Amino acid sequence: MQNKVWSWCAPGVLLVCLLAWMPSAALAERWLGKVVGVADGDTVTVLDAQHRRQRIRLLGIDAPEQKQAFGQKSKQSLSDQVFGHEVTVESTHKDRFDRWVGKLWLNDVDVNLVQIQRGMAWHFKHYARDQLPADRSSYDHAEQQARQARLGLWQDSDPMPPWQFRHP
Repeated sequence: MQNKVWSWCAPGVLLVCLLAWMPSAALAERWLGKVVGVADGDTVTVLDAQHRRQRIRLLGIDAPEQKQAFGQKSKQSLSDQVFGHEVTVESTHKDRFDRWVGKLWLNDVDVNLVQIQRGMAWHFKHYARDQLPADRSSYDHAEQQARQARLGLWQDSDPMPPWQFRHP
């Protein structure tokens, strides 16, 4: 009897376990909007289809703070990429500041990844579990490549990560 019950409920238990384990990025919503503001190197404001302003925190990256070295350059880099453009937002959830957390796509380009490739942001490994495995890998690889090429913030001999700058 136990084996029959287990064989009947095992697929359901497995599905629940898989959904709990899957990164939230796998359950992302996708929507279109126009970038109408760039707060810093990892936060933008997007005007959605209902003309509401939505703040978006870019998933998987952490850019220098405004008062940090490369803070303004990081903001300018992001602005140069997306300001005034239609983007696709792939949002996963809201953070404690009521910002959507997600990935920005400009055409077929992962904007978050470009920030890392340019040396304008770190791969924010603390929240890597929220990323898809392929994104974790490509973001980590991009950071290593930018470090080796001494691009952007990696020009400094020992750049301070923004999470340390915010909490000395």
